[in-house]
Amino acid sequence: MLDVEQWAQIRRMKRVEGLSQREIQRRTGAHRDTIRRALAQPKPPSYGPRPKQPSKLDPFRSSIEQLLEDEPRLSGVRIREEIEKDGYEGSKTILDDLLRELRPRFLPPPRSFQRTRYRPGELAQFDLCEPRAPIPVGYGQSRRGYLLTCELPYSRAFAGALVFSKEFADIAWGMRRCLARLGALPGKLVWDREGAIAPKGRPTQEFLAFCGELSLGWVILDAGDCQAKGALERSHRFLHGNFEAGRRFANALDFQDQLDRWCERINARVHRSTRAVVAERLQEEQARMRALPEALPDTDVRFVMRVPAQPYLRFDRNDYSLDPRLVGRRIEVRASQAEVRAIALDTGELAARHARVLAGGLAFTDPAHQAALDELRGERRRAREPHVELRPLARYDQLIPA
Repeated sequence: MLDVEQWAQIRRMKRVEGLSQREIQRRTGAHRDTIRRALAQPKPPSYGPRPKQPSKLDPFRSSIEQLLEDEPRLSGVRIREEIEKDGYEGSKTILDDLLRELRPRFLPPPRSFQRTRYRPGELAQFDLCEPRAPIPVGYGQSRRGYLLTCELPYSRAFAGALVFSKEFADIAWGMRRCLARLGALPGKLVWDREGAIAPKGRPTQEFLAFCGELSLGWVILDAGDCQAKGALERSHRFLHGNFEAGRRFANALDFQDQLDRWCERINARVHRSTRAVVAERLQEEQARMRALPEALPDTDVRFVMRVPAQPYLRFDRNDYSLDPRLVGRRIEVRASQAEVRAIALDTGELAARHARVLAGGLAFTDPAHQAALDELRGERRRAREPHVELRPLARYDQLIPA
């Protein structure tokens, strides 16, 4: 068979070097007929595909097309079962090859995307993702956590916060922390239909209040439209593979500290898509964004309760002691990410102040509360004892003559 290289060599030897066909045959070892064809052929040889051999599926092609027309997503297993009833005896492989060719004709056209360009400071994309492993929280326990992530799509500046629930209070704390890390306010926040944000496509009252306090707009994505946050979705894959892989965390604070330092490092790199240093583009973006207010929105969990006879309050699966002298009175509880605090509504007295513990199923008693409880218990016991008057002996001497 004459290939392109041999064809070129034969023509060069004849046309440039002026060799005879006998000499060309001696040097190349090609047959004289091959040399003659190479000299007569002005274009390089090409060999097309061999004629297609008949397939065992050819008699069943119309049946397969009819099945796909009725149900475009019908599995190959079911199609094979149907055509085997009509006598098909071929393999699964040739059927799968044919289905890859035929099925796209019967499916709706796939979604196409246009290239998006972002203006500086216009948007901040938010999302939640889950770490690959539970987070150690002390007391020999681990807990399922969530990473609230934020990215400015123009500069690709990235920030994240570790939270342990999808309640709005935790999500709002994460958003506030991410915005503080990025150092400015964007024009709009982009969220998908997260339950605490917009469960049915309409923003919740809590989310609207958060945006209103910061004078922010919002964009709620359509259901199943995660591609609209493409920049952040790609960052999630990068976070799992580059941050979590090969790392160990002592507790939640250690996780957050390592995450912050990792974010600082990746924000100092040259981004592959923008081909610019992220931190430099962030400075450019911050110049067009609004400055952070002096006080960011309050994200503490707040509720009112009456101090029960057993003076403890339950929050996030744990029991925290209360001042027993306030039993029966109403208190306001405020729980942040770091502490749980309670204040008496009528007098403003401090009812409790505890460090928040993320482990669960525990009870924490303030020593001062235990001392007050012991004192009250002692007073109640003394009140139940009978009072016996003790008279001095001199009084009996006066009553009884000597």
